[in-house]
Amino acid sequence: MLQFAPSSTGSLVMLAICFVLVCVFEFANGFHDTANAVATVIYTNSLKPRVAVIWSGLMNLLGVLLGGIAVAYTLVELLPPDVLTPPNGNPAVPMLVSLFGTALAWNLCTWWFGIPNSSSHCTIGALIGIAIGDSFVHARDLGHSVDWGQIWKVLRALAISPLLGFFLAGLLYLIIRFAIKMPALFTPPKPDESPNPIVRALLILTCTSVSFSHGSNDGQKSIGLIMLTIIGLMPASFAMNPDHPVDRVQLAQIAQQARPLIEQYDRYSFKPDALAAIDSLSRVEGPATPAQIRGDVYEILSGLRDVSANPASSGSEKATSSRLAKELRPTVEYAPYWVRVLSALCLGIGTMIGYRRIVKTLGEGIGKRHLTPAQGAASELVGAGLIASAGYTGLPVSTTHIITSGVAGTMVAAGSGINMRMLTKIALAWIFTLPVTITVAACAFYVLD
Repeated sequence: MLQFAPSSTGSLVMLAICFVLVCVFEFANGFHDTANAVATVIYTNSLKPRVAVIWSGLMNLLGVLLGGIAVAYTLVELLPPDVLTPPNGNPAVPMLVSLFGTALAWNLCTWWFGIPNSSSHCTIGALIGIAIGDSFVHARDLGHSVDWGQIWKVLRALAISPLLGFFLAGLLYLIIRFAIKMPALFTPPKPDESPNPIVRALLILTCTSVSFSHGSNDGQKSIGLIMLTIIGLMPASFAMNPDHPVDRVQLAQIAQQARPLIEQYDRYSFKPDALAAIDSLSRVEGPATPAQIRGDVYEILSGLRDVSANPASSGSEKATSSRLAKELRPTVEYAPYWVRVLSALCLGIGTMIGYRRIVKTLGEGIGKRHLTPAQGAASELVGAGLIASAGYTGLPVSTTHIITSGVAGTMVAAGSGINMRMLTKIALAWIFTLPVTITVAACAFYVLD
């Protein structure tokens, strides 16, 4: 296995490469997820491609800036605490290389074949793989070393959201067809011919809403990944939130309140590490680097998360656990505005270059007939609502799968039929993304760590 010593030239070079990789990954995310936001407005000639992409990029930026960081750190917390901040002081290079290399390779592979694939699935699969790889590295029991409660919570959101997109978009399309008698809404676009002004305004509105909601959810994923990278590069500057100064005495008090809960209810093999972290934070007189404090905080958060998920804990104990976690998180979970802007820029540039394949798939490949404005509007309105609500609850969802399932739902509702060949390709990508990325990331992490 390879070793990356702290502050060594090799470690710094690899961390710099990881920073480039996370930007490239978000750039590739623009090929897939952001392209879904502009697909209808471009396909129907409502906006010129360049105008649509620039407008979508601006709305993504606004969504990233206003959307918070709940989703970003929901994903980060899929990783074991000792991977986030290795206790031996080594930088998290193996984790970052395994994560970005795996997710980026699968994203590019599916994009090349024009298959709408979920960057969320790529990222989550790689994160799960790293957690599993870490359990093998430390010879831990797999059932007790991976936070399955957090993983199932994320996977449920990914599984349910496309089904909701399919049925709700189909229902909304039927409502539109019953309530609005405008032939232009239900006629496929003609090449180089702009739609009715009312239809055009509606589609621009839906494009805007999907782009904003995408930024508030998917844009957050890369924020968490960028933060992991810059913390590895410059832990002294970024390990702790500069806008939330660390009060060692206050942290010690919170840690001591967490001790009885973790001692009683924490079932995972991280329990000794969490208790050791409590002891470490309680030694307020001793020296501690920002990275050490960050590592201790994440160990305690891991223990508190399990208390909240344990059915044996009472309602008041779960409430106390959640309160303590809420008090601890601001010290380590944050994102400077330049990180949010960087995320949005990478998304927008990727969309400008790689949107064509996905636009054609959504417009002509899912149904047996070409997409109509009403179908595009229904799928995008439902998609925007589902993505936005998930973004503010902290659950990651797949823009690609919500929009594509919504388009499929409107095709069924309209009696247009489904292109089973394309639907099968999308379904196979959906089915194989997790096992492939989990396996590749686990193997890569095991070899590198």
